[in-house]
Amino acid sequence: MVGKKSKLIPILFLLPGITFVGIFVYLPLFQNFYNSFFDFSVFSTEKIFIGIENFKDLLTDKVMMTSLMNNVRYAIISVILQVGFSLVLASVLENKVFRKVAPFFRIVYFIPVMISISVIALLFGFVYNPQMGLLNSFLDLIGLDSLSRPWLGGSSSAIYAVIAMSQWQSIGFIMMLFVVAIQKIPNELYEAADIDGAGKIKKFFKITVPQVKEAIFVNTLITITGSMLVFNEPYILTGGGPGSSSMTMSLHMYQEGFAKNNMGLASTIAFTVFIITGILALIQIKLSGTGKED
Repeated sequence: MVGKKSKLIPILFLLPGITFVGIFVYLPLFQNFYNSFFDFSVFSTEKIFIGIENFKDLLTDKVMMTSLMNNVRYAIISVILQVGFSLVLASVLENKVFRKVAPFFRIVYFIPVMISISVIALLFGFVYNPQMGLLNSFLDLIGLDSLSRPWLGGSSSAIYAVIAMSQWQSIGFIMMLFVVAIQKIPNELYEAADIDGAGKIKKFFKITVPQVKEAIFVNTLITITGSMLVFNEPYILTGGGPGSSSMTMSLHMYQEGFAKNNMGLASTIAFTVFIITGILALIQIKLSGTGKED
């Protein structure tokens, strides 16, 4: 009898969490998948079953392909800057040379994370302004006025302008996660490397990077997942324009569901985003080998 109670206790502790996740994560997920087989609007009293027509429409949707490519661009640039550059930045700040000034720079780099995305969008709206914006004015000042352009008004530059704003805000957060991971590395490893005559670059690649492997995995996963779900930045800055040049999958889903009143297709896009994000996460887990013993 005591053995049965001891087995039951862990289940009782897990039950609230499992119930919460089931109601607020998996139930909406299955409901969304179910809705993707119907044609209905936000205020529809009934749903019309259309089978896989929404999935067929999505395969021929040019805006969806543009959105997917923009999300891919977003992910690639974000991994390079938010993960790669943040790791280098954290390593530099944790170097003995910068120990005294590191707290100040940590605050400086982390401040953008605490600012509302709406405020940041308004700020970068002034930065990107083609007539009086700081970016074009700076290019004129240094003699590169030929590079000046309407950054948010050009179909070739809008998405990159949006991505740049996001990097400015997010690098500080990832950097702080790396700082915590680097601080846990035993100093004995660096002292041994100093005795062997290893330089800073060699110590970075041979000690720092392997020791923060788990942190790299977590930060890369956060960054890629966030890149696939990005909505606020393009919505506030460009609304997906000009045309659909800066559209993302989440923004496309929103416009289909609430602007065009096509909730069935919006549900299909949402389920597609979930599948893509899940596949990318599984691939990354497989390639990184995280959690395995060395």
